[in-house]
Amino acid sequence: MTGRRRSVSTFLHSSLRPGRATALAAGAVALCASLTAGCGAIPGATGGSGDGPIKVMTWAPQDTDATNKPGMPAMALAYAKWVNAHGGINGRRLQVLTCNDHNDSVGAAKCARYAADENVVAVVGSYSQFTDSYSAPLEGAGIPYIGGYGVTNDEFTGQMSYPVNGGQPALLAGLGKALTTCGNIALVRPDTIAGDELPVLLDSGLQTGGHEKAGDQLAEEDSTEYGDQADKALRYATGNALKKGCVVPALGDRTDTFMDSFRRARANFPAVRLGTVLGSVDQTVINATGGASGPYEGAYITGWYPPASDGRWDPMKKVINEEAFGDNRIDPADAGVQTTWIAYTVLKAVLERIGGGEVTADTVRRTLDGGLRVSTGGLTPTLHWTYSGKLASVGFPRMVNADVTLQVVQDGRLVAARKGIGGLDGTADMTRTLENADVQ
Repeated sequence: MTGRRRSVSTFLHSSLRPGRATALAAGAVALCASLTAGCGAIPGATGGSGDGPIKVMTWAPQDTDATNKPGMPAMALAYAKWVNAHGGINGRRLQVLTCNDHNDSVGAAKCARYAADENVVAVVGSYSQFTDSYSAPLEGAGIPYIGGYGVTNDEFTGQMSYPVNGGQPALLAGLGKALTTCGNIALVRPDTIAGDELPVLLDSGLQTGGHEKAGDQLAEEDSTEYGDQADKALRYATGNALKKGCVVPALGDRTDTFMDSFRRARANFPAVRLGTVLGSVDQTVINATGGASGPYEGAYITGWYPPASDGRWDPMKKVINEEAFGDNRIDPADAGVQTTWIAYTVLKAVLERIGGGEVTADTVRRTLDGGLRVSTGGLTPTLHWTYSGKLASVGFPRMVNADVTLQVVQDGRLVAARKGIGGLDGTADMTRTLENADVQ
């Protein structure tokens, strides 16, 4: 769920760079052909002005050696196609531009400048860990960031950020709370800036049950083998002979690589329990690693939303079936895809509130700040952003949804745990837990 900082000198082919107001018509046509979404706005014009399309952007890393989220821009494009097939929003088309941040700071900055040059009215349902690279260009252009993945704590501080979930803080706190009955707990996490935030968040949940801190084990995020890390994690987790220990791999897309090494190493140690977070593991990964006979059987996994089998996801699945059937980038069980769906639900509510008025980054932001309450059909609590939320005292003033769901792999399927951290539906609000976290 995190990316490491690398220096990449190239990113967008010149044909993908934003056009200028002085571009000739032929150049504009060439630009349209190169973009992943349809064109319609005059290059350089305000993203939602007049009767043209309402222009937004979704970005995420793709084709990298570490974290990849191709389903997020793919879901955004499917959503726009579906909206436009049903008359648009207030009679206007929705145009989605996409961008690959390549999981590095240079790419993130270029995506943000691309958004500013294209005068999009919002960046919606996106993933990037490099907030220090993209936030300044967005803020300089006044562009709101709606529904980031929550991969860094900075997404919960910026006044132009409108998160829809509790990000890594809520997931790790919830997992810690679920694992308080474990013996020794080994956390295997990336040796990155974003990875440095994980131990204190997991520990905040552990402390609710009086559990000692987890053992913090660093690993290279883009490694192709984790034999040494698996061995060290198992040695630490099995150090208490009286209680079964737990291993928590939190390596994003490389969690699966870690598990290959872990499966070979665990035969030489007493049994341990696994715990991790959605984004590191999903149903596709569980299936690919053997289902009920695989290493994830019995594992606790925390997520932000109900399981993919829940009927509240049916509207999203309908859109996918109608507009992206066969697109294997879009997995309805993927937390990134789900976050993008919810973020665009927020955008739709904002645009409907604006109605026939002018749609710009400024009016979108003012609508979000003006008391708008967004229902997501029960997938989250009603979303409502205030100047300073309940978690401002611990450095998360923009966090308005700290709910997590506890799920468990049972007979090879990811289902609601129905016990542990939440009520009958396995959902719990981590606000109180995070209030006690030492995250500043």
